Amino acid sequence: MFCYINDNVTQQSYISGESAVNIAGSVEAAVHAGRLKPGDSLPTVRELAVSLAVSPTTIAAAYKLLQSRGLVSGLGRKGTRITSRPPSPSVSARPRVPAGAVDLATGNPDPDLLPALDQALRAVDPAPRLYDGPSMLPALATFAAGEFAADGIPASSLTITGGGLDAIERVLREHLRAGDRVAVEDPSFPGVPDLIAGNGFVPVPFAVDDEGPLPDSFAAAVSGRVRAAVITPRAQNPTGAAITPARAATLKKVLESVPGLLLVEDDHAGPVAGARAITVCDPGRERWAIVRSVSKFLGPDLRAAFVAGDSMTIARIEGRQALGTRWVSHVLQQLVLSLWCDPSSGRKLARASEIYRQRRETLRAALAAHGIDARGVSGLNVWVPVREEAATVQGLLQKGWAVTPGERFRLHTPPAIRVTAAALKAPEAERFAADLAAVVGARGASMA
Repeated sequence: MFCYINDNVTQQSYISGESAVNIAGSVEAAVHAGRLKPGDSLPTVRELAVSLAVSPTTIAAAYKLLQSRGLVSGLGRKGTRITSRPPSPSVSARPRVPAGAVDLATGNPDPDLLPALDQALRAVDPAPRLYDGPSMLPALATFAAGEFAADGIPASSLTITGGGLDAIERVLREHLRAGDRVAVEDPSFPGVPDLIAGNGFVPVPFAVDDEGPLPDSFAAAVSGRVRAAVITPRAQNPTGAAITPARAATLKKVLESVPGLLLVEDDHAGPVAGARAITVCDPGRERWAIVRSVSKFLGPDLRAAFVAGDSMTIARIEGRQALGTRWVSHVLQQLVLSLWCDPSSGRKLARASEIYRQRRETLRAALAAHGIDARGVSGLNVWVPVREEAATVQGLLQKGWAVTPGERFRLHTPPAIRVTAAALKAPEAERFAADLAAVVGARGASMA
């Protein structure tokens, strides 16, 4: 049986079966085993139908099933290829930090700046919550709505999900279908384009600078039959971009030209972002959602995110939840409420935000002293352009530093590394900058 690999017809046994389900399963198994790689071409519908002695309708159904799983793209006359970011365990794996290396790779907040859970755990009401209770605790709903309102975001329609990516996926799935195009930042947090591809949607990149999406690039992306866009208003991961009032005004004008576009804002860092909350979303928009996760300021293990949006979108999310997960744990909701509304919470979050700012700026200043330019006006990370990612990452690892290569974040932007500065104190920042300067000089991985 035939399978195209890099546009060359070769005898392979990767594709087999007589039904659409079995044929799609054989391709999926080959992808997960690494025998089919991102960008590899599959046979045309007619060629594979002849090879497997099945009808073209069966092959077409198999390819559509693969598309719905986010494994292939480009259905039609242009051919069918394995997506650039197939939902595979090898692709989705978290960065591995070797023993003894300083972790500047995983993007975690500083544990010392997260609130302690012991007192909040003691305050949890032990009374059982049964099936007929509300999906979100009324007190938590009121508090979260107040936090949105304080930032000028209406939250008359509000729900809770099991984390930020869970919220984004639910919003997209309620409005899109396989093959729909979604505008996404480039570079972007890998979870977002992976999620988009994994649901069978097609990512369409737009560029960002320190002030957020570049208007011309964003306008070009959303004008091309794009159904949705995902934007990070502040603490953009990995670049640290934060939308300014002037940029927001320009982006709002772009959005006026695409009133049917579903707009999703991912405010994942919230009050520790180091920049004020600015939205480009007009609440009068037909379809919109603003997601605010608690992971960066209360702790990643508190899997909760709040979604404010138009009434139809929120109703669809809650309706789908009622069929599956039903609700986010009320014990977890009590913990979130106790930690977030604590009288000292505001001071602690402001302190954490200031410390993150100091560490980020200290690292950028240390790098600048060695002639190394780096981006990061908000958030927990710094984005450092380099000429050769692999050589730079390996060289730093030999000196005891684990950083993340930019390839996991980039779609079309030039090479870089992401450095998590959240727990990097001043003396370490100076040493890291000196080591990076030595690496890019000694290994020919000079700055881009």
